Amino acid sequence: MRKLVLATRNAGKEHELKALLGGLPLEVVSLRDYPDVPELVEDGDTFAANAAAKARQAAAFTGEMALADDSGLEVDALAGRPGVHSARFAGPRATDADRNAKLLQMLEGVPAERRTARFKAAMAVAWPGGGCGLPGLLEVEEACEGLITEAPRGDGGHGFDPVFLYGPAGRTFAEMTIDEKNEVSHRGRAARAIRGLLLARTRS
Repeated sequence: MRKLVLATRNAGKEHELKALLGGLPLEVVSLRDYPDVPELVEDGDTFAANAAAKARQAAAFTGEMALADDSGLEVDALAGRPGVHSARFAGPRATDADRNAKLLQMLEGVPAERRTARFKAAMAVAWPGGGCGLPGLLEVEEACEGLITEAPRGDGGHGFDPVFLYGPAGRTFAEMTIDEKNEVSHRGRAARAIRGLLLARTRS
């Protein structure tokens, strides 16, 4: 069976994506299965640019079809920050708890109606051997609107999940089961869209 390499070593992200991509006629693995692949460069100024770059690099290094995503949190009261810098805005060695603490500190005193935010996700699938020396590419982008809480809530998820309140559910992503979160999240929506594109490609 042909492989689809997830261009990540993040166990939480790998778990989510494998659940979302189940049923594809592909063996879904991750870069944790390729320890010799170097760190992928993501220096774009948009989520889409980073996802495409990582997918192309992973496809080139592994020789397999590769899927990458880049996602982050945009907070309106912070002029869209942390955005593409979501994973690094509290420092290169910061933990999820550190990032959440910094975000809440930056929003201290901001009333609930101004704590609007959204998670955005861009996904790209690249495969070796495309035309003009470049691998082919499939791309999608999705978003999920919410509010930033005043304190972390819930023990699930990862990243900013404990401080991102999804209004229709009245819960943070960290208070949801993985299935509940995947049904509405930015990554869930993007993965379902890319899954449809992959099914069409593998059947053609």
